[in-house]
Amino acid sequence: MSKNTGKVIISCAVTGGIHTPSMSDALPYTPDDIARQSIDAAEAGAAILHLHARDPETGRPTPDPAVFMQFLPRIKQATGAVVNITTGGGLGMSLEERLAAPMQAAPEMCSLNMGSMNFGIFPMAAKERDWKFDWEKPYILGTDDFIFRNTFRDIEYILKNLGEKHGTRFEHECYDVGHLYNLAHFVDRGLVKPPFFVQMIFGILGGIGAAPENLIFMKETADKLFGDDYQWSVLAAGRHQMPIATQAALMGGNVRVGLEDSLYIGRGKLAESNAEQVRKIRLIIEELGLDIATPEEARAALALKGGDRVSF
Repeated sequence: MSKNTGKVIISCAVTGGIHTPSMSDALPYTPDDIARQSIDAAEAGAAILHLHARDPETGRPTPDPAVFMQFLPRIKQATGAVVNITTGGGLGMSLEERLAAPMQAAPEMCSLNMGSMNFGIFPMAAKERDWKFDWEKPYILGTDDFIFRNTFRDIEYILKNLGEKHGTRFEHECYDVGHLYNLAHFVDRGLVKPPFFVQMIFGILGGIGAAPENLIFMKETADKLFGDDYQWSVLAAGRHQMPIATQAALMGGNVRVGLEDSLYIGRGKLAESNAEQVRKIRLIIEELGLDIATPEEARAALALKGGDRVSF
């Protein structure tokens, strides 16, 4: 069985590249809002902050390193949290675009998607709403013909050029069981070294569904493939966020929340902030009699290089 830290690492995915500004007024997209909500989430108990950038004028996902650099230093200066930058970017970005900011920032951690997949968010366009920006609805509807590319060659390139050259370690995002086997391929080749961090993702159209039995199956498969060499965490999309995270905590895992993954705090109620979601999952975890990991405890568990070796 995989080891755990004895404490639950809470990650918070602050803005992402999926939801759009018209879906929630709480979704941050200016550098000021991203920085503020990240700092608040860290103060609420998040040890890891997973970050995307948005165009400050339109809220559209952007790969521009200059935008990242408007909030990354502020977050680092104000918190001790682990800064985890996306390599997934936003829909339709090239690999070069997706890596532009991480290659410049060389953070302690980045996300790394472990396989190509259909990634469908087009059902979200069915809800009637007043769209704030003209890019939003076409962006969402276009995912019925979108493949999120993460080939073996892409993954190897990231592992070597961001991982080995810059000392960045990864949140290995696995949206389905096959992605665990893809990760095992790179572990077997020595390109991924323990203790690596597996983020199991449930409820995205195109990936494995958000059902309790699927979480058990993913965990059993990871144990079979990786033994004691990995740490694991769970995120679930939309209304499944809190129930699946609670199940993961009960099973000895870590958890991820945040407005990237769900805009809600309860049934039919939009969250007011990322910090509100962090506070809720923290309360659940503590009511279960479990302890919350600090950023330094997360760094030790995941063998990260430390914030003092990050230059931004």
